[in-house]
Amino acid sequence: MDLVKRERAIQDHAAFLAGEHDFQADIERLVASELVGTVLETVMLATGMRFAGVARVTADRWVACRTIDEVNFGIAEGDEIQIEATFCQSVRETSEMVIFNNAATDPVYKNHPIAAAFGIVSYASVPIHRGDGTFFGTLCAIDTVPQDVKSPRSVAMLKMFADIIGRTLETEERLEAQELLVEHERKLLKIQEEFVAILGHDLRNPVAAVQAGVRQIGKEPLSDNGRKLLGLIRSSVHRMHELVDNMMLHAKSRLGGGISISAKPASDLNEPLINVIEEIRISAPDRIIDLELAFNQPISCDPARISQAVSNLVSNAINYGTPDAPVTVRGGCSDTEFTISVSNQGEPIPEDLQKTLFQPFQRGGKEESLGLGLGLHIAFSIAQAHGGNLSVHCENRITTFTLSLPLLATA
Repeated sequence: MDLVKRERAIQDHAAFLAGEHDFQADIERLVASELVGTVLETVMLATGMRFAGVARVTADRWVACRTIDEVNFGIAEGDEIQIEATFCQSVRETSEMVIFNNAATDPVYKNHPIAAAFGIVSYASVPIHRGDGTFFGTLCAIDTVPQDVKSPRSVAMLKMFADIIGRTLETEERLEAQELLVEHERKLLKIQEEFVAILGHDLRNPVAAVQAGVRQIGKEPLSDNGRKLLGLIRSSVHRMHELVDNMMLHAKSRLGGGISISAKPASDLNEPLINVIEEIRISAPDRIIDLELAFNQPISCDPARISQAVSNLVSNAINYGTPDAPVTVRGGCSDTEFTISVSNQGEPIPEDLQKTLFQPFQRGGKEESLGLGLGLHIAFSIAQAHGGNLSVHCENRITTFTLSLPLLATA
């Protein structure tokens, strides 16, 4: 019964070609290795042997993984021989090589049944261990005529090549594991981004409904305490709306390959920016925001995206600036570009943090930092989508973020 099961387990070259071999990964790894092919050719050239191969050897399996066969033994990648019919079982158990020049005269292997069964005259089987010492298989060299394979030079060469193959296998296995890990992380990141997009979409309608409700309540007569509470609610809703917008835009940019803009020729930036600042003033009534715009000509840009970038910059200035100092917003044009700067007073941003400030999910140096760390990244991405740039400058406790955007063609 055991013999029948074992015979059924034996696989061949066809199983490898079909991609169904039990040792498919090991065989593919060795077949694809140029180094292993060169090693086998060198072994044959140096020893005169006309068959060389690497076999995967376990307690009950012998499987050819890479062969060069000029004797026509008929052993190709994936072919399996019962382990009892090989010398490699002894090599695996003892970690000692089996080697002889002539099976007819060798004192140990003279008239050995395995040699007789396959017509083997000269033979070498060297153990292959991975770098961590675990046994992988054997490096084999075979011929049907006598060859001087037991010379010290040949023995040293075979051991060296077996060691090289073992270290190569371990290196490639580690690389494959790392690639699988990277691919897994890439898929996980995509799932996370899709989740953020769905979450942002599902939150948008409830937040909009709350905003409408807050506006309606603001039209009703309220007590002093009611107006105070309404101000707090309005501030929170504005913050939620900003977070949802940033989440949605970041998810779309990641899933869609970047933030896209719809530049409108001859756009008027004054009105949308004034509206943005007024909305922030309402949500943060205790903060002073000075606005000065000098756009003396129509501008080709995406006003909605520019407004979102400015909203993020002003909110950032309010969160990190000195509470009793004003936030200053300035906008203007030159012959080649238009700029919008947002300044606040407070502790300067450390230079090491400035290097990563515009990357996603980077938050300020304060432990109580608010938000997801997407605001500056979104503003930076919007600037880049316009072919421009977002920069930061700290001097005399004043931090200034400047959007510098080229004047796009109005035609």
